[in-house]
Amino acid sequence: MLGVVFTIPLRRALVTNSDLPYPEGVAAAEVLKVGSGTRGETKDETGEAREGLVAVILGSVASAGLAIVTATRIAAAEVTGFFRVGASASSGYDIAWSLALLGAGHLVGLSVGMAMLTGLVISWGIAVPILTSMQPAAHGVALAAHTLAIWRTQVRFIGAGAIAVAAVYTLATLARPVLGGLVATLVASRTASSGNDRDRDLAPGWIVALTAVCLVIAAWLAFTFAKSTSLAPSAVPLTLIAVPFVLIGGFLIAGICGYMAGLIGASNSPISGVGILSVVLCASAFVIAVPPTPETRPALVACALFITAIVFACATISNDNLQDLKTGQLVGASPMRQQIALIVGVAAGASVIPSVLNLLAKAYGFAGAANVGVVAPNPLPAPQATLISALAQGVIGGNLDWKMLGIGALVGVGLILLDTTLGAMKKLRIPPLAVGIGIYLPMSATFAVVVGAVLSHWYDGRARRMPNPARAERLGTLVASGLIVGESLWGVINAGLIVGFSKDAPIGLVPEEFAPAPWLGLFGFVGVIVWLYGWMLRRSAKAR
Repeated sequence: MLGVVFTIPLRRALVTNSDLPYPEGVAAAEVLKVGSGTRGETKDETGEAREGLVAVILGSVASAGLAIVTATRIAAAEVTGFFRVGASASSGYDIAWSLALLGAGHLVGLSVGMAMLTGLVISWGIAVPILTSMQPAAHGVALAAHTLAIWRTQVRFIGAGAIAVAAVYTLATLARPVLGGLVATLVASRTASSGNDRDRDLAPGWIVALTAVCLVIAAWLAFTFAKSTSLAPSAVPLTLIAVPFVLIGGFLIAGICGYMAGLIGASNSPISGVGILSVVLCASAFVIAVPPTPETRPALVACALFITAIVFACATISNDNLQDLKTGQLVGASPMRQQIALIVGVAAGASVIPSVLNLLAKAYGFAGAANVGVVAPNPLPAPQATLISALAQGVIGGNLDWKMLGIGALVGVGLILLDTTLGAMKKLRIPPLAVGIGIYLPMSATFAVVVGAVLSHWYDGRARRMPNPARAERLGTLVASGLIVGESLWGVINAGLIVGFSKDAPIGLVPEEFAPAPWLGLFGFVGVIVWLYGWMLRRSAKAR
């Protein structure tokens, strides 16, 4: 709920008076317009609404269809390989044929795509080969295991350092618009109502009251959590640190992540990157207040992660809420009514999310956990959670690899200077946060985004030469939205099938070692792309 409340004073600064693109918010508005047009609520004299509905359906069916085929193992969902670079160095690749990620790349655009590609090059083209050559694999250690270990334990921290520096820089650039939006909200509440329901927020009194209630609940949770561990004697001081951290840290991180969600999309907003800075600060504050001992260290790590999770929830909700508020602005909705609905939605989501997470935990498990009794052999990587947990343990245990974080911080400074220079030269900018994400996220989570961004740039260039450029670009947005929806829905359904049938591949038709699968996965991925983009170009050429 704090995530909803924090976004209310941010709305004017980051939505109403901002030129941020909000890719998902715009896509949702387009889908709503399509739905209203097909139901006859708005005029559809050109057939654009019906065409848009077909676009969303095609994208959804295409992405879900490819995901289903890969679930049968006839086609591979990804291809992975490792190779030597010179005498002792090594690197690798892990490419996922994900149409959902490709759709996200289409929405975020070329700038973010090139930034993530830069991160991939820094990670797998520079850092991994250098570090593996400096630290050759021990006798008997496989090339793949050694290369992955170097990336997970060292290169990933370079990305964390770069993200932390970029997050601080983003926070500094956000100070003025955030304060301006807060002042505007307070001023608007003290002036006479204009009767414009499209620019009215919840009253400041309600904002303060809801914030106070949430902070009381957060204090009770923190105290109860600490009291149940070896930290019981220090439960009160830890709670006194946790509450202002949730309030101040949550608001600042909500602003940062909301801004970046508007800039590059919620799917690429650096929640985890900003969370790195959050968990380091939280763990450091706890260490100062309660010096760790061998008996209290595990509980202190858990407590730091617990409080950081509350801040993360604020950031996640702010991502989605600002996208929703942008959608509402585009379709003429009332912000106040949206904010009320979002509060109700948060309560509904909180009642459902635990069961979904338990389902995923039983089906796949999560990397770093015990994973006892899971069905699938490979746990969900959860790279951000694993990284943040490692950072908390490193800070509290006093063994954090500051060297790699320092290198990452220097990389972050260089990226900021590069981005600023490119902006001054009116060239394509490279957002530093997106580069940092490209460094530490698995290649399987970023490569398809890069492909989608490049395809989006190419398609938009073709669309501008069409008889109706706006309609052509909108068609691309709707197909990309469908790609995200279709694969995501199948992912949840497949998790249910895995748990229900107690099999890691409940609809698998061939063995896991099916030789043609990698090539069939590639052909399917490319084939669907050619078909969808060809259909969009043909439809756009006929539009008037």
